[in-house]
Amino acid sequence: MSIIKRAISADGCVVASAIDATDMINQMEKFHHPSAVVTAALGRLAVAASLMGYGQKNEDDKLTLRIDGDGQIGSMIAVSDSHGNVKCCADQYIVEIPLNAKGKLDVGGAVGNGTLSVIKDLGLKEPYVGTIPLISGEIAEDIANYYASSEQIPTVLSLGVLVAPDLTVKHAGGFLIQLLPFAGEECIPTLEKNVAEMPSITQMLENGMSAEKIALNCLAGLDPNLLDEAEANYECDCSRERTAKVLISLGRQELQKLADTQESIEVCCHFCDQKYQFSPQEILAMIKN
Repeated sequence: MSIIKRAISADGCVVASAIDATDMINQMEKFHHPSAVVTAALGRLAVAASLMGYGQKNEDDKLTLRIDGDGQIGSMIAVSDSHGNVKCCADQYIVEIPLNAKGKLDVGGAVGNGTLSVIKDLGLKEPYVGTIPLISGEIAEDIANYYASSEQIPTVLSLGVLVAPDLTVKHAGGFLIQLLPFAGEECIPTLEKNVAEMPSITQMLENGMSAEKIALNCLAGLDPNLLDEAEANYECDCSRERTAKVLISLGRQELQKLADTQESIEVCCHFCDQKYQFSPQEILAMIKN
């Protein structure tokens, strides 16, 4: 279980969300068994999706972050619901590259150049899709740039995943600060000072700071109040019924080809590795129905 806390300034102009996502990203690591740099990259994307998805207006709203890079990881996808629950996957889970110039995991190098897409499924006829070029591949900077260029929302985003030598996740989390549309500029110097004085997100978690404390510290000097909170998890919503619908979407001809093999087929979920078996008789029943 990971905890999201959201705070708001006294004048209602600035909102800050923070999450201790250590449990969530450890669960992700157990599903996918990635190498250290992929854990850091995919973990950051999942934390960002959780923070961005949390608090969407409608219960069934979904937010998807997709990075398509030319680095060794390839594409990464993270999907979040309105409660901040997340599922994610990548093209390649085992990537071994040298550390960066700072002696840290080279997420930007593993991601490479490419695009970031933000997809919002708000229950309308078509989802909203915004796509921008990556500016660093470090993920936090790229998402902050998306908000500035595509939604004109001044945003500060910090993400961190600290991977232990045994490849488990020691700490993971992030914070998101956003000015609301009616906010004036007088609060910006205070926010800039707060961000400049804050340690890295993993260092704050290492020091025992809670998500609530981090969210309130983001808005120090602005008389913040806790707005709301939630428990978030790595949570895949796949099921046998949903998988059957995916098969049906292939159409009669493709289903007939599968049935003609006279062999059961196996469908594996990319997000949780759950496997579903369908017999030729079940495929024929799909065609009939």
